[in-house]
Amino acid sequence: MSPSLEPAFAGLVDDAAIFPPGDVPLPEAVAAHAARTPQEGAELVGSFVLRDTDLPAVRGLEAPLSVVVTGGAGQLAGPAGLCGRLGLRLAALEIALRDLDDLAGNARRVVAAVDAARAEGVLDEHLPIFVELPLDDPGHSWLAAADEVAGAELRLKLRTGGLEAHHVPSSATLAAWIDAALDRETPFKCTAGLHHAVRHDEGHGFLNVLAATRLAFDGGSREEVVATLESRDAAALAARDLTGVRRWFTSFGSCSVAEPWADLRELGLVA
Repeated sequence: MSPSLEPAFAGLVDDAAIFPPGDVPLPEAVAAHAARTPQEGAELVGSFVLRDTDLPAVRGLEAPLSVVVTGGAGQLAGPAGLCGRLGLRLAALEIALRDLDDLAGNARRVVAAVDAARAEGVLDEHLPIFVELPLDDPGHSWLAAADEVAGAELRLKLRTGGLEAHHVPSSATLAAWIDAALDRETPFKCTAGLHHAVRHDEGHGFLNVLAATRLAFDGGSREEVVATLESRDAAALAARDLTGVRRWFTSFGSCSVAEPWADLRELGLVA
């Protein structure tokens, strides 16, 4: 029998095998993605993540694609148009704000580019657009940019890890990001560092983030949310009610599907 997943986990992982630290060559990553079986966690996977510059090399791929825009706001429309011409299924666009001196202005430029592309019919009105804010405590500039993203009904992208320890946000910072997203009724995805279900020495756990998001949505205090992000009690986290949490925490990009899948199986969360 094929394993079955709770709604909180179905499609939770965006397959980012080609990104660090996995760095799987694109042809190998595409083949592995297409060949993944239910027993290997196929139902856990949502989209395949790649760069806009990779699109010409994946003609014929039937999987939904999350495309990372490698340039600025002016390059948003290009990948969408190319996907249409190549017959590829565009599931989402992701773009990072790079103007650290004017985050809100950078966000407004992204919003303007999205509006223009939609007006031209290049972008579907309902296509999720994820805007990555910098790895920083959410001060005035960060929050002002989040306001611009939320006002345009775009989505947030939060970087939860990286190749070095300083790329992992503190639990207090991550809790503040989650609160900022929920306060603005803005869905968010995470990227990097969430290979494992439960908090560990090197980084955050995706089960912690799911539980913390649900707790924050239910009105939990900042201290309670931080404590949930810090928890290493796997059994307690596995018992949390995660109903409805994916309305807000939509997915996370991971260069590994095998690790989160193995953790869910070990915790008894795969039937």
